[in-house]
Amino acid sequence: MFNSNYGMYSGYEVEKEKETKTEYKNVTSTDMYSSSACSSESIPGVMCPPIYECPQERQIHRQIIHEVPHVCPINTRIINHHIYRHTYSPCYTCCEENEICNVNEGCCGNF
Repeated sequence: MFNSNYGMYSGYEVEKEKETKTEYKNVTSTDMYSSSACSSESIPGVMCPPIYECPQERQIHRQIIHEVPHVCPINTRIINHHIYRHTYSPCYTCCEENEICNVNEGCCGNF
């Protein structure tokens, strides 16, 4: 009988608490695991079923580096501050006016 419920043991014949087949010489499942039932000194030609041991697990820890590129955009903004400093320098100018004043001394009449 093949049973697929045994995972890695699928395909093997598994016996459960019943009399074994006639080819095992009617050895019960409790007797077949004893050392006297399946030893090389017992009845010749007796084929014992496989004994299923507890599965062992080995762990392998591997470190796999995945390079994930990230784009980090950086914008540089330059702000120019124009400062106008006003300076004042006096610019001297000169102007000249001429005034005319007539003085008439000793004049006769209205001339």
